[in-house]
Amino acid sequence: MYTGLCSENNRVIGGTEAAPNAWPWQVSLQGLASYWYHTCGGTLIHNRWVLTAAHCVDSPTTTYRVVLGDHNIYEDDKTEQYIYVQYAIIHEGWNGDLAIGNDIALVYLAQDAVLNQHVQLGNLPDAGATLPNGYLCYVTGWGYTRNNGYVSSTLQQAAIRVVSYEVCSQPAWWGDYVNNNMVCAGGDGIIAGCQGDSGGPLNCEHNGIYYVHGATSFVAAAGCDTYMKPTVWTRVSAYIDWINNLRNELKVYPVYGKCLI
Repeated sequence: MYTGLCSENNRVIGGTEAAPNAWPWQVSLQGLASYWYHTCGGTLIHNRWVLTAAHCVDSPTTTYRVVLGDHNIYEDDKTEQYIYVQYAIIHEGWNGDLAIGNDIALVYLAQDAVLNQHVQLGNLPDAGATLPNGYLCYVTGWGYTRNNGYVSSTLQQAAIRVVSYEVCSQPAWWGDYVNNNMVCAGGDGIIAGCQGDSGGPLNCEHNGIYYVHGATSFVAAAGCDTYMKPTVWTRVSAYIDWINNLRNELKVYPVYGKCLI
């Protein structure tokens, strides 16, 4: 039975604390109230570009920044870089309906990130690439570590297995609420992404290199670790042309996009 969708503003369930800067392309996307607060994850894919979920940046009144090289979001690790978001470009197919998808956005930073041992670029997969059922990946983020919990202070990670589209789209799983532009992983009732992990990467290794195959999109409203309701990511390989075309356009039209600050 369909249990509803819940956007991924959470933390990893069933995981462990990652080693500091073990995932150097992972960013914390933060919003400004009277203080900065973690809202989503993201992936640094270029010195000025962060890949995240559309639902993470679709508030026109919020000022955002990204924090790179972070581990404990409540402490000074001496490795962080804090950079304002200049604007975000949300996929034109995003209409707020998680089940339709296109939950993907590019964030343009106000200045270049400095690459070092703590901050590196994430690798994107080839266009159209898919992963077989059971493929081992890692979910990472500062999201909830249990349902109805709180944002994690330290970056969490968990090994999680891909559920192929052929399986995930079966009625007992997500059925028609997923499409082929999404990646499912988990569903064992133990390991899951959760609120606060939204927009963050699904990291999958191939030939010794990790590739970011997903941007975290949604979980079941009944609970992040609901059995047979895997965490769902936007499948990055389905949007490689969109990403590349936008980056090329913005070399010519640098103010194109949705302004945030």
